[in-house]
Amino acid sequence: MTTAISSSTATTATSSTGAVSAQEQTDRFMKLLVAQLNNQDPMNPMDNAQMTSQIAQINTVSGIQELNETMKSMAAQFTSMQVLQGASMVGHGVLVESGTLSVDSGVAKGAVNLASKADKVTIDIKTAGGQLLDTVNLGSLPAGQTSFQWDASKYSGLTNVTFKVTATQGGQAVKTTSLAQDTVTAVGTDNGAMSLQLKGRSAVAYSAVKSIL
Repeated sequence: MTTAISSSTATTATSSTGAVSAQEQTDRFMKLLVAQLNNQDPMNPMDNAQMTSQIAQINTVSGIQELNETMKSMAAQFTSMQVLQGASMVGHGVLVESGTLSVDSGVAKGAVNLASKADKVTIDIKTAGGQLLDTVNLGSLPAGQTSFQWDASKYSGLTNVTFKVTATQGGQAVKTTSLAQDTVTAVGTDNGAMSLQLKGRSAVAYSAVKSIL
């Protein structure tokens, strides 16, 4: 009785025992092929075309395995290079999309990004519990990004505060994006991607950074 060996068989063997090298995968295939030849029906032996097809299949699987290993190695090297280059960001300010400000030395900094110009832009500064602390009036602003800062020196012990931007043009609401400024204190990796540890909040992915100051 002839038992066919396919690429799916080899793949299943790999997934059931964890990742294996291309050489180990080839060795397994050869053992299965020899067992198949030893137990084939003498009246219905495997023909050359069938054997060639199976060898081609394992070569394809082995090639994919080697390619995956190479890509993993390249990805790890790329991440290491990113972290090395990202070390130059330590001590610099960055803007991340957030509705929470970090207070540093009595000052909280951020930015607002407007989808279009606005004739009135205000920022309500509140505690984490929603209590209004102050309102910053930015007046008329063009489309794009505008920085602001808030003096928190009179609020002793205040750390993180929330803020809400309201922008209108002719009484109609203008779409806004709230950005908070923080300082990079360290650079690392998280799930294979570069991450930044910030002074006043949790670490963020490098992709979350909207601007480097």
